[in-house]
Amino acid sequence: MSGPVGGKPRGGLLRSTAVFSAMTLLSRVAGFARDMVQAHIFGAGGIVDAFAVAYRIPNYLRRIFAEGSFASAFVPVLSELRQRGDEAALKDFLDHVAGALCAAVLVVSGLGLLAAPLVVAAIAPGQLDDPAKFGLTTDLLRIVFPYLALVSMTALAGAVLNSFQRFALPAVTPVLHNLSVIAAMLLLAPLLAVPIKALAWGVLAAGFLQLVLLWPAMGRLGLRPRLRLNFRHPGVRRVGTLMLPTLFSSSVAQLNLIVGTMFASLLVDGSQSWLYYSDRLVEFPLGLFGVALGTVILPHLSRRHADADTEGYAASLDWGLRTVLLLAIPAALGLALLAEPLAIVIFERGEFMAADSRMTSLSLVAMSLGIPGFMASKVLLSAFYARQDTRTPMRAAVATVFINVALTAAITTPLWLGAVPGAHAGIALATGLAGLANALLLWRALRRQAGFRLAPGWGRHLLRLALASLALAAAVLAAKYAVGDWRAWTGAARWGLLLAVVAAGAAAYGLGLLASGWRPRELRGR
Repeated sequence: MSGPVGGKPRGGLLRSTAVFSAMTLLSRVAGFARDMVQAHIFGAGGIVDAFAVAYRIPNYLRRIFAEGSFASAFVPVLSELRQRGDEAALKDFLDHVAGALCAAVLVVSGLGLLAAPLVVAAIAPGQLDDPAKFGLTTDLLRIVFPYLALVSMTALAGAVLNSFQRFALPAVTPVLHNLSVIAAMLLLAPLLAVPIKALAWGVLAAGFLQLVLLWPAMGRLGLRPRLRLNFRHPGVRRVGTLMLPTLFSSSVAQLNLIVGTMFASLLVDGSQSWLYYSDRLVEFPLGLFGVALGTVILPHLSRRHADADTEGYAASLDWGLRTVLLLAIPAALGLALLAEPLAIVIFERGEFMAADSRMTSLSLVAMSLGIPGFMASKVLLSAFYARQDTRTPMRAAVATVFINVALTAAITTPLWLGAVPGAHAGIALATGLAGLANALLLWRALRRQAGFRLAPGWGRHLLRLALASLALAAAVLAAKYAVGDWRAWTGAARWGLLLAVVAAGAAAYGLGLLASGWRPRELRGR
């Protein structure tokens, strides 16, 4: 069969990951610009707490109906149909899945609008003691909830494009989101009686822009869906069956953030904001590397499994795990060592004060501990989803949420009761530890059920990573000592020094790897 439906995948895993990461980098840079503008205009406090809660709810549901749970069930089935070469069956499947998804997200969005006060009360119970904050959060939630429907249909288009190795456009689409929110803050906020609502309207506008960009792109593949509603369609039922167990597993990180949101609502004003800003910094390496690897490797593993290529499946998974640790460990170490300088340089201006930088850095150090777990889970989840096993990750996710709740209560409650400043960092620490626990649970299940074994050379790989990490830490600490007081520098000088310290750490890490025997050819996918 000719055409994209039956065509062979183009390029290897490394090239696809590099393309996705490059486009994602643009999005993350735009995201930092958005956060800088937000911190400058609104700072960290009650109104930003309200937005952080309102934004987190549809963002969590997005993991279910968009790139998380839905994509994890949808992509393996789509890949299997594509491998068969039946273009008519593939288009019929896509039409019915698109129709079912559209109907589901419209219903959920409508219910969210009606039940917004109940949702806020459940997610942020501490706000019930502050009627003004509770009312603002409810208003913001009603504005942003329809974003769920828009971003879910956008994610469908992105999943189709990713399955055909068109990674660039879906990866760069979030740039529109960030630019839309920036424009809303700069242009709309001064005109509103409640300026923070501009953030919510910007998010909603971003949903429209993203859908308008991605939906026509499917037409160029000859696959633009015609929405057909039939929940009894075999393809819809199959995706639904696979999707149900993933409701927890694909969104475990978001679930843990929801748990943190509930606890943080009981703490002092600003706690939600500090956690929000530190999470945004952690999301940089996760989106740049973790999501990129998970997105690229899922269709690849699905094809290997569909072709019964067990050797290729194992080799690709081993490559994914090696690459994850190669990137995750320096990312976690770098964020922890540069936590306060990052907060000072990126956020500290306008309404964002020095105290906010200190509080944000505390939670960033704690949360960065979980980065290797967060990133490894992306690859490990793809290993299960490619085999259309969604129940095992669900069990791991449920256990992880229980672990997170227990850790959050055990760590944060004494700090809260003792009125210890920075109690929110206990929530971040619990989130990071739960991320590591989730990865370990998935790894253990994969070894037991699939019989997966690591390829030879892992001991040498880990030793190289350890030596290179020591080199990174030494370089960053020396550079930080040379800089001295970051607040003594201003404007472009701050940015230049931060970039120089990051570059020194990256160079030391790279040289440490090369000196210990690692070679770039090891990055080539198998």
